[in-house]
Amino acid sequence: MQIKTLLPLLLVGLLAACGKSEPPKSEAPPPAAAPAASAPAPVADAAADGGKGAELFKKTCAMCHQTGVAGAPKLGDKADWGPRIAQGQDTLYKHAIEGFNGAKGAMPAKGGNPSLSDDEMKVIVDFMVAKSQ
Repeated sequence: MQIKTLLPLLLVGLLAACGKSEPPKSEAPPPAAAPAASAPAPVADAAADGGKGAELFKKTCAMCHQTGVAGAPKLGDKADWGPRIAQGQDTLYKHAIEGFNGAKGAMPAKGGNPSLSDDEMKVIVDFMVAKSQ
């Protein structure tokens, strides 16, 4: 098989894997810091959803967002999440639900898991933002 044929297949396989369940690598708790005065209002506390955001994240999103696959911003990486969070909650929801191809990478629609509802995707986004502010 030629490289021209193999490379797209490999990329599709990596992106498809984003929706697969895999236990996350151990995550260090984010350092405590006071939010900047110009930061957007914090999204709901991650624990406020009864742990559902963390559960859904582990099942669908962790494979990419723990390792940075395909340019995915890593959970807790404030430098990488900051500009994304600054775009606003509605934009984050839209990109998570509909998918997005940007300069830094690609996000498959619903993380490659079409069985997730829009509301579940919003819970995941809220969880990830809360962990990355």
